[in-house]
Amino acid sequence: MTSIADGSVKIQTTVESNPSPPGWFGEVVLLSGYLRKHGALSKTNERVRFARRRIGRYDVIDFLAVLFGYAISGERTLEAFYERLQPFVGPFMALFERDRLPARSTLSRFLAALTEAPVAALRALFLDDLLSRPLSPNKQTGGLAQLLLV
Repeated sequence: MTSIADGSVKIQTTVESNPSPPGWFGEVVLLSGYLRKHGALSKTNERVRFARRRIGRYDVIDFLAVLFGYAISGERTLEAFYERLQPFVGPFMALFERDRLPARSTLSRFLAALTEAPVAALRALFLDDLLSRPLSPNKQTGGLAQLLLV
């Protein structure tokens, strides 16, 4: 009988949980880096206003971070997204320069209370960004909106 086992490989197991980041986490890192590099996080905090400015202890950017992450993740439900994100909440929110993840119920209340004014402000912010950085000398548009639409 021949063995293909390599004697230098050792496998150890432990009862301690050691979760690995979801595959989509890297894409969130890229998006958040882009937003930080181009000042979109600070512009969002400055230009996108909600009627009460804050929802409890959260700002608009807290909810956008969740929505960006959820959209990128491809998770079937928000509940599945939150479950997969749970071990990495701190690093995830830190990518967006935030420290707390809004609960699903808080996100739901925020979305239910959302009016057209902050949506229009966010749309204008994305459009300004889109028009500010062409992809090529041919003046094709690029920027954040292009990144999000791809």
